[in-house]
Amino acid sequence: MSELKYNPWTTRAVCQVYDNPWIRVTHRDVLTPAGKAGIYGVVHFKHIALGIVPVDNEGYTWLVGQYRYTLDQYSWEIPEGGGSVHEAPLVAAQRELKEETGIRAGRWTQLLELHLSNSVTDERAIAFLAQELEIGQAQPEETEQLQLRRLPFDEAVQMALNGQITDALSVAALLAAHEWKRNGKWDF
Repeated sequence: MSELKYNPWTTRAVCQVYDNPWIRVTHRDVLTPAGKAGIYGVVHFKHIALGIVPVDNEGYTWLVGQYRYTLDQYSWEIPEGGGSVHEAPLVAAQRELKEETGIRAGRWTQLLELHLSNSVTDERAIAFLAQELEIGQAQPEETEQLQLRRLPFDEAVQMALNGQITDALSVAALLAAHEWKRNGKWDF
């Protein structure tokens, strides 16, 4: 498999069309790799997406359920949140796990790093496996109405495989954690 080592696109003009504390949207006039005039819209994310797969000693994990405004539907996901690009991702993930579930973990392993929708965004995501759990009280933000669900880890993986979980970071993190488990990289 060959990889292009250069950018075949030429940016001719960039115009910011929207900006808020979380995203910036720009319209770009471009020359495509074929040399033709075109346009591109880019959504820049100002935070890193973080996902956590907490697994206890009995082989259970936690999912977070919430209504997602953008999709206009309810969604089951792994605990997730955003971290400042100026903050260590692990520190932000630890904060998000405690906030959404009340859980603290004694052992953390980075599972993967990915781009969530690289055709129109630059959103970067990092997922962690959290183990050696200490259960506490969740402290969700005022904008969050969360439901917690503790279930066998393998059941959560099945939910990702059968379409009950559709959030990209959740699906990728659950499948990565399942692969780690299958390969004996962690046990409970």
